[in-house]
Amino acid sequence: MSTLLSALRSALFLVVMTATVIPWAIAALVVSIFTRGAPVYWVCAHWLKVVIHACRVICGVRWRVQGMEHLPQTETGAVILLPKHQSTWETFFFPMLMSHPLAYVFKRELLYIPFFGWAIGRCDMIHIDRRKRTEAWNLVAEQGKRLSAQGIWVIMFPEGTRIPRGKAGDYKSGGTRLSIATGVPVVPIAVTSARCWPRKSFLIRPGVIDVSIGAPISPEGREPAEMMKEVSAWIEAEMRRLDPDGFGPDTH
Repeated sequence: MSTLLSALRSALFLVVMTATVIPWAIAALVVSIFTRGAPVYWVCAHWLKVVIHACRVICGVRWRVQGMEHLPQTETGAVILLPKHQSTWETFFFPMLMSHPLAYVFKRELLYIPFFGWAIGRCDMIHIDRRKRTEAWNLVAEQGKRLSAQGIWVIMFPEGTRIPRGKAGDYKSGGTRLSIATGVPVVPIAVTSARCWPRKSFLIRPGVIDVSIGAPISPEGREPAEMMKEVSAWIEAEMRRLDPDGFGPDTH
């Protein structure tokens, strides 16, 4: 019965998300005719706030956040956020959580999703063709430097894709390479979203998602691979602390 109830709630949530994205995306497109940057971003972020709260009310997905004090407290302070990626949930959650504009690095295929993709295409973010690795990195470096200089926080998922609960992906050093290139510190973030909303799953289960924000890591005197090793070690250790039930006895 609980699975059936979760399925019904998940279906209702999907209906709400689909119905609300259309007017919000149209609003973002209209705003983008007259201006770009922050106004368009905040229109999109407001829809994400609606979605996250709808997920809480309809599906029973709540959250706990710790470590907000590790983020810059000034408007001009820039960081590169490197979160664990288990679900769609954290992609939607971070713009709602943070009162600072974020610039996601994401695959350009998302731009082709009706309404949602059209709207984020109007935001000042970094969309890349992952098949062209050198070209993609050059774009990330160029745009990352520009955005960081404006005090915008760049956010990259170092594992590149959503990872199953209790597993670690291949942490790629793009985020730390950008950190070294810009002189901007990285902030590792652990997120236990697969506890409630696993990847590639329609079913959303009620529960609490923990978000833990780590201390900034300075790029001064560092190498990308060695720096990313520190990032991944902190995230995976924190994931085990926050979600011990997600790791089997043979998981290392």
